[in-house]
Amino acid sequence: MSTLRKEKIFESASQEVLNRQKIVGSVPQKGFFGHPKGLFTLFFTEFWERFSYYGMKAILVYYMYYSVSKGGLGIDQQTALAIASVYGSLVYMSGIIGGWLSDRIFGASKAVFYGGILIMFGHIALAIPGSITMFFVSMVLIVIGTGFLKPNISTVLGEMYDIKDARRDAAFSIFYMGVNLGAFVAPLVVGTVGMKYNFHFGFGLAAIGMFLALVVYIATKKKNLGLAGTFVANPLPGSEKKKAFGKIGVVALVLVVLIAVAVSTGTLTISSFINLVGILGFVIPILYFLFMYRSPKTSKEERSRLISYIPLFIASVMFWSIEEQGSTILANFADKRTQLDFAGMHISPAWFQSLNPLFIIVLAPIIGWVWVKLGDRQPTYTQKFSFGLLFAGLSFVVILLPALIGGADALVNPLWLVLSYFICVIGELCLSPVGLSATTKLAPSAFSAQMMSLWFLSNAAAQALNAQLVKFYTPQNEMAYFGTIGVVSIVLSIILFALSPKMQTFMKGIR
Repeated sequence: MSTLRKEKIFESASQEVLNRQKIVGSVPQKGFFGHPKGLFTLFFTEFWERFSYYGMKAILVYYMYYSVSKGGLGIDQQTALAIASVYGSLVYMSGIIGGWLSDRIFGASKAVFYGGILIMFGHIALAIPGSITMFFVSMVLIVIGTGFLKPNISTVLGEMYDIKDARRDAAFSIFYMGVNLGAFVAPLVVGTVGMKYNFHFGFGLAAIGMFLALVVYIATKKKNLGLAGTFVANPLPGSEKKKAFGKIGVVALVLVVLIAVAVSTGTLTISSFINLVGILGFVIPILYFLFMYRSPKTSKEERSRLISYIPLFIASVMFWSIEEQGSTILANFADKRTQLDFAGMHISPAWFQSLNPLFIIVLAPIIGWVWVKLGDRQPTYTQKFSFGLLFAGLSFVVILLPALIGGADALVNPLWLVLSYFICVIGELCLSPVGLSATTKLAPSAFSAQMMSLWFLSNAAAQALNAQLVKFYTPQNEMAYFGTIGVVSIVLSIILFALSPKMQTFMKGIR
């Protein structure tokens, strides 16, 4: 196909997006809490998908390091914590695949559907007892499936609103509340069943949750979403599609062969794989950023906005490094270092995983209302991110106090964990939903879904970092561990706040 022909297709597609944005902007839809009905579809699809993911995640660490006699796999505790972090990192790295396929081949809406199917089968595989092989098979399916679904469902949401629609940030906060409703219910249901009765029954419930997500999505997307998610931002011509699929098949085959050889020769071990993911967690987002920045399809103004995105990305890595330790280090802390018989009842350690989403459910509408109320007077994106880092750092400083008061060997009152999660959530609401909105606004037009993949790569980098950090955590150096990470986060928050005026000039009018 000629270059002129490609340019005409791209211009036509870009005009289609602008036309749809004008339609949305000129006739505001108010079918769901003052928002388009499509928000209902995405809200409940994400609710059940997060139920499945966080239900599985609430018991995954315990399943790995509990002994076989207790229904677990009997993996070394420190290795289990590292595997959980690597798994989380790979989940978000896989967003590259989902974002590329969405932008180049079949659009965000289909990517969400295909991802849901893979996730469901992944949970079914995890529900099969007595096989470590099925455990790794399930991880592969869930990693790829989440990479399809997670970045693209946010892209669909962004397409429903004009870029100047004042409801946009509030919509992401409402959507984020749906995410956390599912995440709140999951540990209580899946965690109770998995810890009290059988891990595999719990994983089975996670599979049912994903099935319900698919039912909601299929039943309502045509009526409520319309064209949102159907547009392919940067489509491959028909002839290039065949070549692309051929290359993907060859790469996949080569990877399978290399992995098989590496495992059989002892070159690829759990330890070496953790180290490899640690490197990829930072190399991939750097290369990804450079690819978009240097692309001829990225305009000068869009390049400036990409520059402004760098400090936001770094801040996000630091924040998620702390937040994601809630399901690894703090999960272990809840299991080993916390009074679980409290106020006349026995607390399951998995229940603590519900604290983060519970506080978000309570606080998200308040924070969302504050941003809307402030309007143009609200803090800039960079300032909001600095607040997020500040609270994240304080959440780790707080967890130091019980050891200072009662000593490193005493069991900790569970209210200290509650307080730590609460403070971190305040930071999360300053950073995470705002980050989703900022990503959709700062994205180059040719890389809308892939820019969302870059956002989720900050979480991948954070968890790749965590896979290395967990090696340094022991009950003996607990205070130094939490204190060092907490102080680093607070210092970065101060630096970021100081940089905010300069970063605003790079955003070229985006607030």
